[in-house]
Formats: sequence, C-alpha cells, structure tokens
Amino acid sequence: MTTLDGLWNAPPADMAVSNDEVHVWRASLDLAESEVQRLAQTLSADERTRSERFYFERDRQRFIAGRGMLRQILGRYLGIDPSRLRFGYGAHGKPALAEPAGERGLRFNVSHSQGLALYAVTCNREVGVDLERVRPISNADRIAERFFSSQENAALRALPANLKCEGFFTCWTRKEAYIKARGDGLSFSLDQFDVSLAPGAPAALLDVRGHPQEVSRWSLLELIAGSGYVAALAVEGHHWRLKCWQWPEGGLYRLRN
Repeated sequence: MTTLDGLWNAPPADMAVSNDEVHVWRASLDLAESEVQRLAQTLSADERTRSERFYFERDRQRFIAGRGMLRQILGRYLGIDPSRLRFGYGAHGKPALAEPAGERGLRFNVSHSQGLALYAVTCNREVGVDLERVRPISNADRIAERFFSSQENAALRALPANLKCEGFFTCWTRKEAYIKARGDGLSFSLDQFDVSLAPGAPAALLDVRGHPQEVSRWSLLELIAGSGYVAALAVEGHHWRLKCWQWPEGGLYRLRN
C-alpha cells in the first residue's frame, strides 16, 4: 500500500461530490460565541432541545457547532438552506438525509472527539468515519478483552508498552468506522471481525467471520486528523478518490491506506 500526503484544503465555492469521490471535512468545534449562535439558528427544534440537555456549557456549544456545521456542509452540496434539512435514522441509529434531499443519493457520517470533528460525505455508497483523542484509559485491557477479537488482542499485547495506548485507539477507530459504515450499530458484535492495529501499519479489514466477501467489499483507511488524534475511514467499494477539506481554513493532514 502507498502512503499519501497532502493538505486539508479550503473548500471551493461550488461543492459537488461524484460517485467516485469521498470527501472528508475536518472542523474545530470550539467556535466563537457569535458563530455558535448563528449555527444555532439553523437547528431543528428537536436539536435545540437536545442541546439544552447538556450540563456543561462547553458541551452544549460543541453540540450546536457539530450539528450546525453538518447542516452547513450538506446544505452546500445540495444547494439547500441548512435549516431546511431533515434527518432520518436507520434501524440501528445511522443518520441519513430524509426525503426529498435523501433521494439525491448523498451519504454522510460524522465523528467527534473533544474539540475536533470529522465529516465524511459521498454519493451512492456507504461510508463511516471515527475519530478519537489518544489518552490513557485505566481499564483499556478489560475493554479490549471484551470488544476486540482474539487476534486483535494478541496483536495489541505484542506492541511495545509505549505504543499500546495508540494501538488501542487505532483498533477502536477502525472497528467503529466499519460498524458505522455498515449501519449495524451494536447489533454486530465487535469481536466478530479483525482489523489491523499496529500504529503506522496499513489500515486493513482482515476478516469478518461468516462473511468472507466483506473484506473485498470495503476500503479501510487511516486518517491523521491532528496531533494526538487517531481516525479511520471505511468506504463501500474501491476505485474512488479522496478529497480532504477544512472548515473553514486549511491545514496539514496525512493519510495512510
């Protein structure tokens, strides 16, 4: 596999995503109060109600920023006022555009960790993205034993001590991206499939028990979204091009596949 390097670019004025493209947006959720208030005006009544349930003001503002920017991004592709967008949810909670906008084949997925968010957008193919801030977790070994496969646990134990934390989150994000792309939620057990997890190694879906065709059906990529973060992107199919956009300004990124 090849390592690709490039930029999180400033997006063009006229946005479009074709069937052979996947766009990933990176955005900060820590915005000026005036910008949060502007985005809040585009939210639905249900979203505003949800925002009021957060105990901490920072969490409330990040929720508003995250939902508001999702609306801004999707509205830009569709040429629709962001406040007019409506969302539906699959049987296991995967969000999608409701009709009539949903008839146009635009698919998306979202992940956020602390003050950073990633938005994946494509057309007529499923997509999942997951982002995590790398941080010590006291019960990481127990979590891995419960949710990772035996092969993944063996690979995690084989890592040097200084790479175990990053390896844990590398595995977690790759598994979550795949599950989110499938739209199965917790109905599909995380220990029933294997992903690669060694930091710096190519991202790969290695095996799905009982469904060998899944390995060739999906692309799995590592996105380096920023210092201290790990992220993964799962995309249905192959032979597509990735474009990375920054909301609202550019910065560095690297991608490994």
